Amino acid sequence: MLRHLITTFALFLALAIPAAAEDNTPATATDIALALGSGGAGGLSHIAMLGVFDELKQKPAHISGTSVGAVIGALYAAGLSAKEIEAVFKEFNGDGFDVLQGIWDSGLSIGNLLKTSINEGGLLDASNFLDYLAEQVEAERFEDLQIPLSIVATDYWTGEAVVIEEGDLFEAIAASMAVPGLFKPVTRGDQVLLDGGLANPLPYQLLMGRYDHVIAIDVSGVRERSEEAAGLTQYLFKTFEIMQQSIIRQMRQQDEPDLYLKPDTGDIQLLHFNRLNDILEKAQPEAEKLREFLRSH
Repeated sequence: MLRHLITTFALFLALAIPAAAEDNTPATATDIALALGSGGAGGLSHIAMLGVFDELKQKPAHISGTSVGAVIGALYAAGLSAKEIEAVFKEFNGDGFDVLQGIWDSGLSIGNLLKTSINEGGLLDASNFLDYLAEQVEAERFEDLQIPLSIVATDYWTGEAVVIEEGDLFEAIAASMAVPGLFKPVTRGDQVLLDGGLANPLPYQLLMGRYDHVIAIDVSGVRERSEEAAGLTQYLFKTFEIMQQSIIRQMRQQDEPDLYLKPDTGDIQLLHFNRLNDILEKAQPEAEKLREFLRSH
């Protein structure tokens, strides 16, 4: 009799409590935040890193980004996958983004998405490019994003980093990527904003103390010795690179992120956006380090 009662009760529980359905929804890495650094085309390495999050069905709890890191971070925070972001940049064909070597190529390329803006403080006006990016996502403001995002620009008058976390998303991106002399500055209230890499090229310190783990992706590049004399644009862009690397070294002496990654971008110039496949391939060793870190945390 007792056995019959136990069996009946067990059967009742099995019928009353439905089996848990398989959940394929990406999990949020609630204790992991991600900082995406400045570095021109080398910043396409960020796509490989975001691909690891997608592969493991995780999402960072917060993203901070500077310059190209702000661009890619915003697209990801707005809901695009790493593969979809890669497809956006693959639309840029031909010689891509090289201002002095064929920027006005035919077909859909960066040349079609930029226009000159010499009288407004920059060689190029990125408004068409930003309009193109805006067409890829539904988010228009920070409040529309699926992942919290902090974008870093630099105040021309004070020289200090400006952290933008609300308001017009693409105005913030334009400010963060306003490389002096290349893209025109962005006026925001009483501020004149320039590229965030001038003040904070790898904004991981914004996240420290707020999350258990902070990952920083440094795409500021390196300089390889060459017998060939550097040209004007190379000296200009590499000088900007030197400045950013100096700032990052000082930041790391003060605070070290939980995981610091620096993909190989040694021979990638600032505007070599046409080398997407090469850049993603070079990023794979650091992507593997990120994969191991996420699996263990």
